[in-house]
Amino acid sequence: MSMQGWIIFASFWAVFVVTPGPNAVNCMSNGMSFGLGRSLWAVLAILTQATAFLLLSAYGITALLVASPTAFMVAKFGGALFLIFLGVRGWMTAATPLKLNSAVGSIYGRALVIATINAKSVAGYLAAFSLFVQPDVPVWGQMVVLMPTALCLTALSYTGYTALGVAFGKLAMAKVFNVMIRRGLAICFVVYGALLGAASVQSGL
Repeated sequence: MSMQGWIIFASFWAVFVVTPGPNAVNCMSNGMSFGLGRSLWAVLAILTQATAFLLLSAYGITALLVASPTAFMVAKFGGALFLIFLGVRGWMTAATPLKLNSAVGSIYGRALVIATINAKSVAGYLAAFSLFVQPDVPVWGQMVVLMPTALCLTALSYTGYTALGVAFGKLAMAKVFNVMIRRGLAICFVVYGALLGAASVQSGL
């Protein structure tokens, strides 16, 4: 891969991971609730999903999933329901004192599910595979460059969102502001879920 091609890919990926989505909302929510250290398990989960999706993209399995409209629609609709569930639960428990002893396995598992069902992720990895991988060049030789770039930018972005959540948590010392922020994040989950569900229904028409 040429230096120019790498710069274009890195710029695309930076915009892709910095643009707010369910992963960013979850990282901010974790930062507010659990602090930076424990919340980094969610960033690790996102990196796990990113690694898996990049490998799947290289093999063309992700493209095969999208080629099956029914399977893709079912996956997106299930993901939409999960995000809406998280949002509704977040709204209902916004005034409940935070449980700071949440197990790291739970933080990791929830983040992994959110990252996996995120339609934005599928679109991004498909774009990375279809736009930046050259068909006339061995795939794995390119992935040796693309994967570390993507994973480093992903880690920086979502660690930043987590740190932002920690900062918000410290600023929102008053209970009323803490509840407002948590309900705002809950609304974001519902909106993302509704948009994902609408997209899945529309694609099935």
